[in-house]
Amino acid sequence: MLSAALVSNFALVQFLGLCPFMGISNRLDTALPMALATAFVLVTSSVAAFALHVQLLTPLGLEYLRLPAFIVAIAAAVQFTEAFVRGVSPLLHRLLGVYLPLIASNCAVLGVALIATDSAANLAEVVALALGAAAGFALALACFAALRERMDEAVAPAAMRGAPLALVTVGIMALAFQGLRGVGA
Repeated sequence: MLSAALVSNFALVQFLGLCPFMGISNRLDTALPMALATAFVLVTSSVAAFALHVQLLTPLGLEYLRLPAFIVAIAAAVQFTEAFVRGVSPLLHRLLGVYLPLIASNCAVLGVALIATDSAANLAEVVALALGAAAGFALALACFAALRERMDEAVAPAAMRGAPLALVTVGIMALAFQGLRGVGA
């Protein structure tokens, strides 16, 4: 779990899931619910993908259908999550906007499902990998959102405001996470 969260952080080390990472990270109050929604989808879709792989695809010799089967499982998890958020908090659903359904196209979610089925020996390892990936994504998203809130108030040259400063900040954060590569080796 620690490795998936820090050493192999999907957003800052493997550069997966950058669309929602950059899009929803303007404010901490929207970044945290998005991190929770992504975490829920990561765990449920990884477990569903692992079950599909072990119980259906492998026994029937249909491993070549892994990608479309996983995409369907991810889409179902996202639809469930979106319906739940809409029912519990319509305001939060409006705040997250288009980024909530875009979790389905978040390559980090598919990446975790693929890596989990390739490397995990059992369901507990899949859940640990998915929880670690979710924690790492949430940590990176929360840190970046907090930094972006501070950057909005900071004095910066006009040419660096907005996306340029955000991209430089993500680069520095990625370098910091790359520095953890030797931990646990």
